[in-house]
Amino acid sequence: MEQSEQQFTHQGMNVHVMKSDKFKTTTFMVMLRAPLSKETVSLRALLPHVLQGGTEKWPTRQKLRVHLDDLYGARLSGDVRKSGEQHVMTFFMDVANERYLKDSEPLLQQALDVLADVLINPVTENGAFMSDVVEREKRTLKQRIESVYDDKMRYANMRATELMCEGEPYAIPAFGDIEGVEAITAETLYTYYKTMLQSDQIDLYVVGDVDEDEVSNSIHQAFTLPKTTPHEASVRVETPSVKEVKVLSEKQKIKQGKLNMGFRTHTFYGDQDYAAMQVFNGLYGGFAHSKLFINVREKESLAYYAASRLESHKGILMVMAGIEFDKYERAVEIIKEQFAGMGQGDFTEDEIEQTKSMLINQLLETADSASGQIELHYREQLSQAKQSVEALIEQIKQVTKEDIQACANKCQLDTIFFLKGEDEHETSSI
Repeated sequence: MEQSEQQFTHQGMNVHVMKSDKFKTTTFMVMLRAPLSKETVSLRALLPHVLQGGTEKWPTRQKLRVHLDDLYGARLSGDVRKSGEQHVMTFFMDVANERYLKDSEPLLQQALDVLADVLINPVTENGAFMSDVVEREKRTLKQRIESVYDDKMRYANMRATELMCEGEPYAIPAFGDIEGVEAITAETLYTYYKTMLQSDQIDLYVVGDVDEDEVSNSIHQAFTLPKTTPHEASVRVETPSVKEVKVLSEKQKIKQGKLNMGFRTHTFYGDQDYAAMQVFNGLYGGFAHSKLFINVREKESLAYYAASRLESHKGILMVMAGIEFDKYERAVEIIKEQFAGMGQGDFTEDEIEQTKSMLINQLLETADSASGQIELHYREQLSQAKQSVEALIEQIKQVTKEDIQACANKCQLDTIFFLKGEDEHETSSI
């Protein structure tokens, strides 16, 4: 299998060409990132959808989709997310590789032309985006924001994050808020869009069985970007030490309680103990053989689900459990007990090896897809920590029981949030 990587800069945009004959399609991904900010997050959440609403060459969403169909069913999508305290806008495109077609159409150039058009040549009227497109996408985005309220697991996680990280950019939801979306006009969105092109850090990935020189020439031909001065990205923002655990709750008309517990890990992607923290999380609540799943859900029957998740670019770990309202105190108690047990080394070598094996399989599975390879590479860009998949796998293999205990003892419980029923009586502790 042939695999190589080339990087260059085009008009301020970082271009990463990852040549691989493993894939029969060519995948493109454009990432634009800026610091998370309440003032801009709703604008940025709306932009990927408005930009797919039409370009100068294909002025409606329908015409753009028809053209994509003509490119052997090319797929195009856009969205936003937060990675640590960076807000990342992503455009994804996947197209057949002409090398594997009977008709050798120049699909690479045509795909890059579409991607460039969507990003830098949107359809406009009177110096602004098309107002009907903006209003339509605003309605859709508001529905998406409101839908979080109906999904109680997501809602509880969002509220726990807001409360735990109050005053920190990470508390801001990636999709913005209703008030911010309603304030947007076609004019203000276009003004921000022009600023964004000049100030965001832009990365373009191309993955597939491609010729690097042809890709370079096609990008130079397709993309004409304005002069850019990217934000100084705060790659790593140290998390505060916990002085007092916050215990908070909220009542809603629900039938099952949602318990979220947030911990400060003080470990980030690329840190010396990052691999050990991954093993710790896998063993504590990341997998079906984990302490939380076995003890909280299976043995004690306290939870419908119980798991933990790391946010590696923020240095936090979130525990999530769905419980009966009257099981709150026992659930908190046993989650704390299991955490303390991790610090005391209450786990076996077999459990460590099983966790390592599952983490390594996850990494290999991710690296087996084009989009997964891009995500793994982009993590390095975000953290400015050069760490190949092979190196990370080797570090995971070297993690010892003492390393895992050290990670557990380093973490601090910061916030306990309980979403409970409206008729639920107050317990003694919440």
